[in-house]
Amino acid sequence: MKKVYKAHILYTKEKSRFEVLENGYVAVDADGRVTGVSADWTSLDGEGVEVVDFGDRLLIPAMNDLHVHAPQYRNQGIAMDLELLPWLQNYTFPEEMKYADTAYAERMYRRFVRDLWRFGTMRACVFATIHTDSTRLLMQLFQEAGMGALVGKVAMNRNCPEGLSESVADMVQGYETLIAEYNKPEALVQPIITPRFIPSCTPDMLRACGELAARYQLPVQSHLSENKDEIALVQNLEKDSTCYGDAYDRYGLFGQTPTVMAHCVWTEGEELELMKRRGVMVAHCPTSNLNLASGLAPVRTFLEEDIPVGLGSDISGGHDLNIFRMMVYAIQVSKMYYQQHHDHRFLTLSEAFWIATKSAGSFFGRVGSFEPGYEFDALVIDDSDLNHDHYSLLHRLERYIYLGDDRQITHRFCRGKAIAKPL
Repeated sequence: MKKVYKAHILYTKEKSRFEVLENGYVAVDADGRVTGVSADWTSLDGEGVEVVDFGDRLLIPAMNDLHVHAPQYRNQGIAMDLELLPWLQNYTFPEEMKYADTAYAERMYRRFVRDLWRFGTMRACVFATIHTDSTRLLMQLFQEAGMGALVGKVAMNRNCPEGLSESVADMVQGYETLIAEYNKPEALVQPIITPRFIPSCTPDMLRACGELAARYQLPVQSHLSENKDEIALVQNLEKDSTCYGDAYDRYGLFGQTPTVMAHCVWTEGEELELMKRRGVMVAHCPTSNLNLASGLAPVRTFLEEDIPVGLGSDISGGHDLNIFRMMVYAIQVSKMYYQQHHDHRFLTLSEAFWIATKSAGSFFGRVGSFEPGYEFDALVIDDSDLNHDHYSLLHRLERYIYLGDDRQITHRFCRGKAIAKPL
């Protein structure tokens, strides 16, 4: 049944400005896709229409998290005084080994999915672990919740503990199992090929990942140019590659199918050009880059070069699942970058919002906007307790982004369906 939602509607068709409809209407068809947005009810009227009036509340696109490690959920806010490589060895890998136990995995993953819902994130690109059964469990939990996710069984077989290393054959077999169950057209939950990063994977492992992506036309996610020590290690391991990105490219893991690379803090020159040529997307993770002392990503450069960008929480290198806060941090990080590079303007609010919604949403299809044909992923915000009297709608949204939290989110939608709190 077609539905029409009435509220104060705000979204970004383009990064330079907001679309604002005071007391506007958005029409959604039975398949969960937007059919129209208008300030005039009569232009959207039709037979068999249910009207839902949200009154003085804000209606905005839902959030998308382009880079998050579900098994690191329990480690949020721990060991934030370490850099990347020692942080992995001493904290991250020991925690991920626990996910061989599906009972432990279920307990943690349920909390993780519930918190994504709580903060209004309806789609996510998720790293699991090497464990096939636990990864399947995570996919089931997303499916039961009605939330969208690309979930990756992590591939790794070097520079890691024995309990997190598996053979190439076992990795492929695990993926084949998940692909048979979840690689369905239009499914909200699907697999994504996930080599952890070059230092964790032998050439044979990387080659097998690339072959899986090509054979099943699956997307790819990994890490790129996050940390200078990491980049030096990649140069030593992949001596024939001309840059970190080229190392992935040689194995068919850099835009041959849709690809998102987290961080890209030190991406420049040839790597930047290769990303642009291949259409590789950046998952900008500002809190993680700060916490692990990785650096300040050149987000303005990515925008100017038309390299697609989204935001990632990167739990638990990042300490916060809330993508609204990632917008704030992204703006603040861009201001720090501006202090060093005055030719790079810092991000505006509309740019940060567009990055979090329409740009990030494009990795999942037509997601992240209220334009006709887009899937209706949406949040309803009741900001009355933020004392919004006399503020414009844009300032109300800005105040929510900076001051609000999950308590002001009253309704959540994914592909047109109202999403209740996951069990």
